[in-house]
Amino acid sequence: MLTLNVSHINHHSFILTGIPGMPEKNPWMAFPLGLLYTLTLLGNCIILSIIKIDRSLHEPMYYFLSILALTDVGLSMSTLPSMLSIFWFNAPEIAFDACVTQMFFIHGFGVVESGVLVSMAFDRFVAIRDPLRYASVLTSGVIGKIGLAVLARAVCVVFPVPFLIKRLPFCNSNVLSHSYCLHQDAMRLACASTRVNVLYGLIIVICTLGLDALIILFSYVLILKTVLGIASWAERLKAFNTCLSHICAVLLFYVPLIGVTMVHRFGKHLSPIVHTLMANVYLLLPPVLNPIIYSIKTKQIRKRIVQLFIRRKGRT
Repeated sequence: MLTLNVSHINHHSFILTGIPGMPEKNPWMAFPLGLLYTLTLLGNCIILSIIKIDRSLHEPMYYFLSILALTDVGLSMSTLPSMLSIFWFNAPEIAFDACVTQMFFIHGFGVVESGVLVSMAFDRFVAIRDPLRYASVLTSGVIGKIGLAVLARAVCVVFPVPFLIKRLPFCNSNVLSHSYCLHQDAMRLACASTRVNVLYGLIIVICTLGLDALIILFSYVLILKTVLGIASWAERLKAFNTCLSHICAVLLFYVPLIGVTMVHRFGKHLSPIVHTLMANVYLLLPPVLNPIIYSIKTKQIRKRIVQLFIRRKGRT
């Protein structure tokens, strides 16, 4: 005998949260968020255009950078609809299926970005450890296969998430704590055991993000060992300088991720604003800062951007 018939009280939608406890302040965030998304799209599109146009940039390092830029655009577009809905149109409600779809893309692009950063670490390792064979090892075909493998891995590990959420009954509050749908956020609203969801989420984190972080760390241990073996100080600095942009991108991705995890696990006593701020930093900051970092630290891209602006200024 069923103790509770939840079919008629399952929610058909969720309510997203803008600024926790201060919904009247949401319009204040409309312009800053609009500017942030504009910078994200503009910066990553400039990077993609320059790499496509300039044949001298048709090298493995820049191909991986193109994949990173596409991933950042995808991640930003995953959160954009609900962000606009809340902060621009004051419409916080999102349909259940739309929420699950957004959840799939946000987590999927997060896993893709982690995989791309691992690929870029491998790229730097080959370039420094064996520069003479760099172009022959990382051919366009190999890079394409790596990109497809990264994408396939993300789809495979995130694919069960929507089904794990859809199997749960939601008969309590339908108010989410963020401006977009996350698996761990929706899961806590269920009125049934979420043990399977928690276990699967933990496995995903360990086998993808955790493993990727270890691989990147190991790659840089080998890179550092190789760099220290170079006799010339000038050559050492030159070799290490080629890794700075990637190191910044890795820190931008993993430091907020660790922060979000720590706050989620041990910061239950903290203000909801702290949780929201950390989650927004994790999802919104890397896509807008990655193109800026690569534009500043990569001489070829910086030079091309300056030429582009000088040419446009000359036309006006």
